Amino acid sequence: MNHNHSRITIEPAHRMQELPTQFFARLVSKAAARLAEGHDVINLGQGNPDKPTPPHIVAKLQEAAANPLYHKYPPFSGYAFLKEAVAARYKEDYNVDLDPATEVAILFGGKTGLVEISQCLLNPGDLCLVPDPGYPDYWSGVSLAGAHMSFMPLTADNDFLPDYSRIPAPVADKAKLMFINYPNNPTGAVASSSFYEETVRFAERHNIVVSSDFAYGGIGFDGQRPVSFLQTPGAKEVGLEFYTLSKSYNMAGWRVGFALGNAKLISLINLIQDHYYCSLFGGIQEAAALALTGSQDSVHSLSAMYEQRRNALFDALSGIGWKAVKPGGSFFCWLPVPDGYTSESFSDLLLKEANVVLAPGVGFGTHGEGYVRLGLLADEARLQEAVRRIGALGLFGS
Repeated sequence: MNHNHSRITIEPAHRMQELPTQFFARLVSKAAARLAEGHDVINLGQGNPDKPTPPHIVAKLQEAAANPLYHKYPPFSGYAFLKEAVAARYKEDYNVDLDPATEVAILFGGKTGLVEISQCLLNPGDLCLVPDPGYPDYWSGVSLAGAHMSFMPLTADNDFLPDYSRIPAPVADKAKLMFINYPNNPTGAVASSSFYEETVRFAERHNIVVSSDFAYGGIGFDGQRPVSFLQTPGAKEVGLEFYTLSKSYNMAGWRVGFALGNAKLISLINLIQDHYYCSLFGGIQEAAALALTGSQDSVHSLSAMYEQRRNALFDALSGIGWKAVKPGGSFFCWLPVPDGYTSESFSDLLLKEANVVLAPGVGFGTHGEGYVRLGLLADEARLQEAVRRIGALGLFGS
């Protein structure tokens, strides 16, 4: 009997047909095909940290996994000790006061919260302001809500920050939600306190909820700690921040994130999650609490490692005549493509001729055209080898 074909007509809901294409799935399959042919591929196209989780965090999970308390359902919105741990970390790092009971929600990774906030606030036909280029999962949440996007261009001449003065008043007045993200994926740009102050004023003036994606908050360079949106006076009144353990603690596979800030927004996120989930495995919550409250040496050394990789990469880039702006944070570099190429044709060429994977900028939005994103997610020797291979193609006047 053939079970492959259904006897009924399966008609997906409209929302399934309207979802944006998962751009990175295509990138991954192109790279995998090249690898399968036996080539030595250097994949710098994704945002997957290459180092393991620090051993003290792993040991805590191994120990906590045996605790029978955690074999039962956890509390719906997670354990109080984990909320207290992230509040303590924000107090220490940013001098931000958060009430663990009302101003912290535990998420299945930051990505979940970024999609959920659109479900919580946007009705079909509502408007959301989204950075361009930006992280494509913002689009996913807006699409699932049946809402529309208006893009805020991030360009080199404005240090890859949105220029609020260029958003037409009717658009700003209609918008209910906006996403910002610094240190920025994909550009590596960082934001200042004054930018966040301007953001709060803009949000108040137009009655917009601010959603600050602070996934790369632990990774800053040149002696500068990235600024949190929540450090800004009035920030908590207009929005929230998404924080994750994925990048700073090399815990991408553990799926631990937080929404922090406005109590009304936090209650909405907890409410929607009550209908989807029953919080994270307790053993993971205990290990995550240790990550946040224990020694932060691993976070500082990780940031220092990315900075050394960045510096080694940029020395190599200048050696082949490829000029670009050094990122101030995150583990991404935003590199202009040479004349005569689009971001996609250049990426395809690098894969075919140099066995190097970089992400085409256009995958992050129309203003990403003309750039490729490189992840500092291989050791210095591999980064230098990637640049050497690209240099050998002779596309840059050195």
